[in-house]
Amino acid sequence: MRCHRTDDFDDCLAMWADSGVTRFIGGRPFTQEEVWSRLLRYVGHWSLLGYGFWAVEEKATGAFLGEIGFADFKRTIEPSLEGMPEIGWVLIPKAHGKGYATEAVRAATAWGDTHFGEARTVCIISPENLPSIRVAEKCGYREFLRTNYKDKPAILFRR
Repeated sequence: MRCHRTDDFDDCLAMWADSGVTRFIGGRPFTQEEVWSRLLRYVGHWSLLGYGFWAVEEKATGAFLGEIGFADFKRTIEPSLEGMPEIGWVLIPKAHGKGYATEAVRAATAWGDTHFGEARTVCIISPENLPSIRVAEKCGYREFLRTNYKDKPAILFRR
């Protein structure tokens, strides 16, 4: 895991343009403009809050595999997530099912444990996204509420 760079843009754009990746995250491929805004938001989190998202690379090759990290997206959701850093992860399709997400979430939560102290962290997952639910549960997240976010069902998990 490392900080994002401007030269990650093409890899990020390809990942976020893949309908298999976005099926449970927004429900549609992201535009170039939206992906650029994401990258800027990741950097802004680090600058303003001292935490954010990392790019995930394959150790052996350095190939871009996806993104993971913590954010405060100021979501309009009930209940409020105020004061609880939200973890999220997304990987390119060829990295699915290989344990990368679990490894990255464990590394991120270990980092979070040293930086957030007693603060709980949360994640929002579509009830249909069974692979992400399994990753969350393997990494200590437990369901605490079912709700809707942007008119779609969502499960809130906390650790």
